[in-house]
Amino acid sequence: MATKTQHSSSSSLLIMSLFLLLLSITVPSSVLSATLRSDIQALEAIIRSIDPSSISPSSYLSTWDFSEDPCEGAGTFLGVMCSFTLENTTSRVTEIDLDDDGYDGFLSDAVGNLTELTVLSINRNRFRGPIPETVFQLRKLTKLSLSGNFFTGDISEGITQLKDLKTIDLSKNSIAGEIPPRISALRSLTHLILSNNHLDGRIPALNGLWKLQVLELGNNHLFGALPKLPPSLRTLSICFNSLTGRISPLHRLKQLLTLDVSQNRFSGTIGHEILTFPYISHINVSFNQFISIEVVQVTGMESHLRVLDAEGNHLQGRLPLNLATYANLKYINLRSNMFSGDIPKIYGKRLENSWRSLYLENNYLSGALPEEFQKISKQIRGSLSNNCLQCPKNVPICQGVQKPKSQCTNAMQEGLE
Repeated sequence: MATKTQHSSSSSLLIMSLFLLLLSITVPSSVLSATLRSDIQALEAIIRSIDPSSISPSSYLSTWDFSEDPCEGAGTFLGVMCSFTLENTTSRVTEIDLDDDGYDGFLSDAVGNLTELTVLSINRNRFRGPIPETVFQLRKLTKLSLSGNFFTGDISEGITQLKDLKTIDLSKNSIAGEIPPRISALRSLTHLILSNNHLDGRIPALNGLWKLQVLELGNNHLFGALPKLPPSLRTLSICFNSLTGRISPLHRLKQLLTLDVSQNRFSGTIGHEILTFPYISHINVSFNQFISIEVVQVTGMESHLRVLDAEGNHLQGRLPLNLATYANLKYINLRSNMFSGDIPKIYGKRLENSWRSLYLENNYLSGALPEEFQKISKQIRGSLSNNCLQCPKNVPICQGVQKPKSQCTNAMQEGLE
């Protein structure tokens, strides 16, 4: 009897062993995988570099529980993405995309050990200190987004080694120094956003970035003339700098949707090529030193221009009649220039039909207000004050004082000379 029981027990053990062997063969190897140890150590170092009191219970980092595997743990390690490589049994961290919960601390040098990382995004927090040099060892990075922190130092030349980068966003920090001249070696780049920093020097030639669509360099201390820029650009913002010279290099950027060169020291003419770009919708050339604007007739050709802001320049002569031919134009700001003469009647018709705002104050316009302005039935935003106009007070756009007529007469004579 004992022999039969022992035989039955041995058979059961044999069957169980065979079942476990079969299970180990048929269950996908990913179930058995674990994160590479050096990746776990890097994540541990990252969280140690952050003030624990800045990690709220609802934040992503509060879910980083190292009693579980970062890539395999259920419901943990928010903001971390992993991949499983078939060559071995370890998972690798491929993305860190943190929430904007106000984390306060430093970005650990250990981040450079995450060699499979493709995305590093820690926007709108309180990271400070220089960007670790080890970041520029992450050769597989496609997105580096550190916007809205307190990073200092300069942009290392090492960034030019990250050949797969498509997006660089270092905006809203305290980064100083020059833009690396060799940044144009990053041929895959589509977005370069360095606005709201303390960058100085000249903008390097960027025409080698033939895929670049967005270039934002506003609110820095850049100076000098415009460099060569890639014709693929769709958004260009270089406002609030000290850039000088002509803007004729922009004539090649026929893919532009929005252009902002405001608050610089550009001079000369705002060329008709810019106003007639096939896709342009917003143009801001305000607060520069332009003396003229070329507005050609666009009747018969489609124009997407909706916003034209040329405030605070030295634009002279009469108001451009051809603005009325831009069918989609809604918002016009020409205040604080040196325009003189009458207001064209067609401006009144456009205000009645399609224009939503017209700011012409602080020029040298004179004469009677076209009767079309008095027939406008809809609410219009704008002002005609501080000119020399005969402007009826019952017309809302006429609110405000006018200059003595002699000032406008003298200004017009000087313009003719």
